[in-house]
Amino acid sequence: MKFIVNSNVLLKQLQAVGGVISTNNTLPILDNFLFEQKENVLTITATDLETTMIAKVDLDMADADGSIAVPAKLMLDTLKTMSSLPITFTADPENHNIEISAGEGNYKMSGFDADEFPSTSQIEDSSQIKIDSAVLLNAISKTIFAAGYDELRPVMTGVFFKLDTDNVTFVATDAHKLVCYKRTDITAPEQVDFIVPRKPLSQLKNNLPSESIEVTVSYNQTNAVFSFGNIVLYCRLIEGKYPNYQAVIPAENPNILTVDRLLFLNTIKRVSIFSSHSTFQIRVKIAGRELTVSAEDIDFSNEAKERLSCQYDGEDIEIGFNSKFLIEMLSNLETETITVEMSTPNRAGIIRPVEEDNTHEDILMLVMPVMLNN
Repeated sequence: MKFIVNSNVLLKQLQAVGGVISTNNTLPILDNFLFEQKENVLTITATDLETTMIAKVDLDMADADGSIAVPAKLMLDTLKTMSSLPITFTADPENHNIEISAGEGNYKMSGFDADEFPSTSQIEDSSQIKIDSAVLLNAISKTIFAAGYDELRPVMTGVFFKLDTDNVTFVATDAHKLVCYKRTDITAPEQVDFIVPRKPLSQLKNNLPSESIEVTVSYNQTNAVFSFGNIVLYCRLIEGKYPNYQAVIPAENPNILTVDRLLFLNTIKRVSIFSSHSTFQIRVKIAGRELTVSAEDIDFSNEAKERLSCQYDGEDIEIGFNSKFLIEMLSNLETETITVEMSTPNRAGIIRPVEEDNTHEDILMLVMPVMLNN
């Protein structure tokens, strides 16, 4: 097989799919890209057996169709050092020798038999939904940070997709924080739910364009496929029942704090520097129209306290939070003002944006309190 393509064009697509490749593969063949050349199109595949990503590249010139597995790291490292110039890629499918010519340079490497590369199976009996790429990107960005890392509770390591006939909801939680992101402008043909793992969602987050293009999501009970532009991503879904997240959202929250998001965020960032590095605990005290954020690290005699003005409707309250969780949540909102709804110091606080940019969008972020040592 032989083709000519711009080095930057090829590099961009290899970097797009390369994030799928695991650093500790059990099968050596998984450390490779599969190159399949047919006429004037090169199809690049990368997989870790759970997630598979495919990208197509239009070639400047193509001769002698064929396929070969190409060492991923060697190929990426070589292309990263090149400026934008045409490269000639030649491969012998018989002895798996690969030769790359670029300008005055000539580079040789050994590939592998394409037949050794795992085949991508098509999903059967699938349903389909179409989502705008900007909406999907927003949904992933707003939720993925709240997903857990505990492998003993695998259902909580992904994002829960709840598709309905009148809305779509995306949920992530690690039992300490929870994000529920709902869109009323997207509907599914039938009610269904599934859990998508973190890794394919991270790949989508890195590759989805911010400008609007259509993303086709196909799914059945075990797999999901995301197709957009020249990229297709296959992933195995997480098996199991997602926890009843609605049961942990407190219904009665009479104490409502309204505060400038950036002011509150920057205050927490500063004060949390002085908190204990094991608990990251900060103390939020609200009395009248005054909000006090404080932290202390008894082991090192460090202490910080800041006051800021706010709007508050409710009884005076003193509540503890993990500052890392609050910083993550406030950083993933864009609105100027937020509300924090609370009931008692031992029940979860609910963060909501005040002025929604989109009337079809509803965001709820829940954070569990931490016990204060008085």
